[in-house]
Amino acid sequence: MDDKHMQIGEVAARTELSLRTIRHYEETGLVIPSARSQGGFRLYTETDVARLMVIRRMKPLGFTLDQMRDLLDATDRLDTEVGLDVGEREALLERVRTYRQAAAEQVEKLRIQLARAEDFADTLGTRLEQNTPVAPDPS
Repeated sequence: MDDKHMQIGEVAARTELSLRTIRHYEETGLVIPSARSQGGFRLYTETDVARLMVIRRMKPLGFTLDQMRDLLDATDRLDTEVGLDVGEREALLERVRTYRQAAAEQVEKLRIQLARAEDFADTLGTRLEQNTPVAPDPS
């Protein structure tokens, strides 16, 4: 990926995460800035932004910080470690498959919740229409 460095404000705008959230992810070790400026400002790369996007997508699905860390570790190792033996590679792929399955299950639960919420909103709309007085005809 690109070696261009971005300050935390640009990263926050691109990821739609707050500065506080990004700093929290740094404190927990999920995303460490790739560099620091001479003035001590955090500097991030496209790779760091991609990690934050993975985290941002996992959060609404209910994954814990430990699960996020585990998945990022597995994908990092798959992406960067050369010479993984077949057993190691398969174990890492199985971890990723497990998270994919868990994500798919959560997405389905969220779809059901959304359908129920839409049904509820429609029910309220119908009730309002049924109980809104019709203005008398002025003629």
